[in-house]
Amino acid sequence: MTVLLARGAGAQGTQPTGGTAGAVEKTLEQTASPELVGRLVNELGLKPGQAEGAAGTLFGVAKGRLSPADFGKVAGAVPNMDGLLKAAPSAQAATGDAKISATELLAKAGGAAGGLGTMAAATETLSKLGIKPETIAKLAPTLIKAVESKGGAEVGSLLAGALK
Repeated sequence: MTVLLARGAGAQGTQPTGGTAGAVEKTLEQTASPELVGRLVNELGLKPGQAEGAAGTLFGVAKGRLSPADFGKVAGAVPNMDGLLKAAPSAQAATGDAKISATELLAKAGGAAGGLGTMAAATETLSKLGIKPETIAKLAPTLIKAVESKGGAEVGSLLAGALK
């Protein structure tokens, strides 16, 4: 890791946007939602960039499965939800070479293929972030607890239902 940091371009913390596992790691303070990301880092042992991208990926699944009003309730409990959604890794669209966010891809999969396809796509995206399968299994419950602690039981239940 020291070699990666030594080879990073520019000042400390410089990283291209997009939330992918890049050559220069983000610090917790540089993430879209430091408190939420910090909880994932502490409880799951993820790097800040991984935790941010993972949260964005799962919130993207929820956005595709919940009504706009219900997702608004979830987003209201999470500081800088838009930043987290943007932190989800980019993915190649199935129709062409244009890059779209994983959030957009997952939302389309949720509408077209239903829940199983969406969660399979999410798991694939999380794997690309370098997150191990045993950690992926713990990610949704940890994220739900974090949202519930800020937004209450109803908001936690909305997110849990979307991530089943």
